[in-house]
Amino acid sequence: MSKKWNKERKEEPYYKMAKKESYHSRASYKLLQLNNKFKIIQKGDIVLDLGAAPGGWSQVALEKVGEEGLVVGVDLQRIKPIEGDNFIGIMGDFTQEETLDQILEITGKKVDVILSDASPQLSGVKDVDQVRALDLALGALRISGLILKPHGSLIMKAFQGEEFENLLKEIKKEFKTVKTTKPPSSRKKSVEMYVIARR
Repeated sequence: MSKKWNKERKEEPYYKMAKKESYHSRASYKLLQLNNKFKIIQKGDIVLDLGAAPGGWSQVALEKVGEEGLVVGVDLQRIKPIEGDNFIGIMGDFTQEETLDQILEITGKKVDVILSDASPQLSGVKDVDQVRALDLALGALRISGLILKPHGSLIMKAFQGEEFENLLKEIKKEFKTVKTTKPPSSRKKSVEMYVIARR
């Protein structure tokens, strides 16, 4: 990353708030804002957080589920330590069967909410990055079909582009209500959107 980008990031209000409030990432505020609006995560829920590193969304999920709930975070990268006996981190690729087996072993087929703020390693080539992002989104959708409870919900990041409408069509096959939104903490120039899907 460039020095200019790092400087801009450190001056950004949500970055400063995250530091002050001990969140691992400014992305925590995206989930806080989404959950305040849509009331997805409830006390006692079992939540699966895909693409969890560095752990900002898992921290918010833990706050919302309370001591009775469980949060399982999965990422290829190391998730920063998170306080709480009811958080379990898995280091692995959630699109691979061996990682899915680990998820199933911990949660069974009883997940209330699936979160996915996963992003691919960006190459800078728009078409390549969109395909990689789509693969992650479809991977999260596939897992939701396997382990989400009948009345479960999905919050997923997706990127606007040629495949965005096709992705929404696939999600609508699996869920009764599908909405798209962009929380205030999402950078205006970003092409990311968030999909809120309920069974």
